[in-house]
Amino acid sequence: MTPSRDSRAFWGFEDLALFLAAVLPSWLVGTLLIRFGRSLAPAAFSNDAVRALVFQSAIYALLIGALYMVITFRYRRPLWQSMGWVAPKRGKWWCIFGGPALAIGLSALGVALRAPAIPTPVENLISGRGSLFLVAFFAVVLGPVFEELLFRGFLLPLLNRALGAWPAILLAAAGFGLLHGAQYQWSWKHLLLVGLAGVAFGYARYKTGSTAAGALLHGGYNLTFFVGYLIQSR
Repeated sequence: MTPSRDSRAFWGFEDLALFLAAVLPSWLVGTLLIRFGRSLAPAAFSNDAVRALVFQSAIYALLIGALYMVITFRYRRPLWQSMGWVAPKRGKWWCIFGGPALAIGLSALGVALRAPAIPTPVENLISGRGSLFLVAFFAVVLGPVFEELLFRGFLLPLLNRALGAWPAILLAAAGFGLLHGAQYQWSWKHLLLVGLAGVAFGYARYKTGSTAAGALLHGGYNLTFFVGYLIQSR
């Protein structure tokens, strides 16, 4: 399997360790931010969706900042371009239409596996029109951008350099699935489905050389499930 672009990582596992070391401090800062927010603006932070999304967005921002410091200060390279955040030269339309197709296909597989119906925290956050738009923006835009930047922009090229393409795609997908484990109450069937979606996102990243392509596929995938949830809830 040959990628369309050179996506070799110039960073190493030491940089991965430095990034992981920033996870706990980011979580603590996010927690403190919510506490200050509830003290300064109790009306706004009384909404579960606002608290959850501010907390998650703060963690995302801090971790992207940590990644920026690793790439920019240690190697004097631009972050986004180094992570493959470039327009795909080919496969763009496949990524646009592939998201809904992937969501439908994995839904059918979930039915075949008899995966249990588990209400996700995202669904529980929707309590009105305002929270609906907040959750939609996070699920379709912010979440895919951060997760693809981390798993397919940063982690996958590093694993690819060390292990080869398919082991890298599978290991990055496994980490991606585990990230969503608590969300699906650690149901192995749901983790398998999320992991398979991660394989598709990783394959898109590898074949196009573009993390943006994986994010586009990921966003379309999430959007399809979000629209399905809205149709079902009505």
